[in-house]
Amino acid sequence: MAESSTVTALRSKRDELERIISSYETAITVAKRDLAHVNATLELFERHGAAAVYPSRLSIVRMFKRGEIFELCKTALSVSPQCLDTRELALYVIRAKGMDENDTILRKAIGFRIVQIMLRQRARGRIATAGRRRGVKIWALAEIESLVI
Repeated sequence: MAESSTVTALRSKRDELERIISSYETAITVAKRDLAHVNATLELFERHGAAAVYPSRLSIVRMFKRGEIFELCKTALSVSPQCLDTRELALYVIRAKGMDENDTILRKAIGFRIVQIMLRQRARGRIATAGRRRGVKIWALAEIESLVI
């Protein structure tokens, strides 16, 4: 038995609406991306020379002098009575530089940088790892490695 013209018309209308919705969703995605770029650019122009405020989308490489992150981490480890994990070191570095502690993107970026630096220093024998806590490495000064393990 052949389909009625009503069913055929409804199916074609359904397909047309699905195509339209899909194109709108694509346009919304593109518009959201454009808005994010405009907001980031606007934030750069509205800073008015505030040197202590860093937008979290900037590269953190130029925010620190050469070796400064490692020195801050070493200071934190020597002051603390126990070993510190990567998150605690990142928070210490952020506080020492006077940055925004509540910026999660900045904390993660500095945390990743700390891991890179500390792994390099561990290969040189200056830092030791003392296991993991809540998914991140625990760091200790190399001199107290025998006490930790």
